[in-house]
Amino acid sequence: MRKVWVRYCACFALLAVLLAALLVWNVCAGSVEVSWGEIIQALLRRENGIIWGIRLPRVLAAAILGGALSVSGFLLQTFFANPIAGPFVLGISSGAKLVVSLVMIGLLSRGVTAGSMTLILGAFMGSMVSMGFILLLSRRVRQMSMLVICGVMIGYICSAVTDFLVTFADDSNIVNLHNWSLGSFSGTSWDNVGIMSWVIFPALVLAFLMSKPIGAYQMGEVYARSMGVNIRRFRVELILLSSILSACVTAFAGPISFVGIAAPHLIKGLFRTAKPIVVIPACFLGGAVFCLFCDLIARTAFAPRDVSISSVTAVFGAPVVIYLMASRKGGRVKEGV
Repeated sequence: MRKVWVRYCACFALLAVLLAALLVWNVCAGSVEVSWGEIIQALLRRENGIIWGIRLPRVLAAAILGGALSVSGFLLQTFFANPIAGPFVLGISSGAKLVVSLVMIGLLSRGVTAGSMTLILGAFMGSMVSMGFILLLSRRVRQMSMLVICGVMIGYICSAVTDFLVTFADDSNIVNLHNWSLGSFSGTSWDNVGIMSWVIFPALVLAFLMSKPIGAYQMGEVYARSMGVNIRRFRVELILLSSILSACVTAFAGPISFVGIAAPHLIKGLFRTAKPIVVIPACFLGGAVFCLFCDLIARTAFAPRDVSISSVTAVFGAPVVIYLMASRKGGRVKEGV
């Protein structure tokens, strides 16, 4: 038992070091190189320059939203008992993107700018609608592999409708939605960071407090009921938390692919456990590290031009999904523990 906790501590320390290193690296790197002295001065003076006004909010947003997306993926994988379930694969992010696009187009056409909370509420509504379709399909489709395919199809439909709306928009501000629809952390302000923190961190705390019933649910519904878990209420809470987390990510950064699938499995492989009390905080750190690394590549690989964050996360996240699909035995995907 002592060796297990030593391993947990070592893994958390490794994630913390990687997170700190990537935070500093992301602030320093870019089309304009900055020195340590300039960073310290910017932090002390809080001047609205390239470091304090642009890079630091973007770096913090990438860490917070990446962690939220990873935890959301873990909750969905637990709910569906499917290791390749995630907000992007199940079409939840695409549903959120569709409703946010409709809200932004409707408001911008009237000369009104959508606020952060409006975007979050719109994304949450879209997430819940997509999740509702998935839950309805789950009653008729018993094979989890077919359910995932249905989720992918829902995602394609939502993305096609969104692209149609953006393509035929006339206003120049509406046309710029195309860049947001590809996924990006650019343009994040300190106000955005504050709002996403107020939404995401309480949801993360609630998810962590649910570690015990989540652990019981992983053992099966019968076992969870015997432990006193109200299955119906538990499922509703799990759906709401995962939808809030993924909706907040979509509202601020657009749809980001594969983080919700890859990061939880990389974490479970690193820690060699699926215990929620360990995996939930580790998933947040792992998702933050994953997104910071991908955003660093997106900003610097072809500087000064930014690459879509979803393109980079797909490059590193898709191989994890391919490995999971290749590990199928008897028509089912093995769950990493």
